[in-house]
Amino acid sequence: MRQGKGQTVRFRVGESTVRLLREAHPSVKRKLRAGLGRIRVEPEIGMPLKDELAGLRSFRVSRFRIIYRISARDIIDIGPRRSIYQETYRLIVKESKSDGK
Repeated sequence: MRQGKGQTVRFRVGESTVRLLREAHPSVKRKLRAGLGRIRVEPEIGMPLKDELAGLRSFRVSRFRIIYRISARDIIDIGPRRSIYQETYRLIVKESKSDGK
C-alpha cells in the first residue's frame, strides 16, 4: 500500500481521539499530530502487532502509541504505552461483540 510521492492516505479518527488531541498539552498535541501526519504519508511505518491485536499497527510518539488499522483506514486509539494495548484489546472485543462475531 505504498503511496506515490506526495500522496497521503486518509484515516477515520474516532471522537475519543479527537477529544484527546483537543485536550492535550500543546507540545504533546504537536507531536501526536506530526505522528498522525507521518502515518498518513507512510502507513507501513508502524510496528505490526501480534496475537489478539494482529492486523493493527502501533506507531511510537514519545510516551504515547498511536494504534491504527491500515486495511480499514482507522485510527483505533491513542494513549500511553503502559495501558494502550489493554485498552485497544477491550475496544476490539467490544467491537466484535457489537458486530455479532
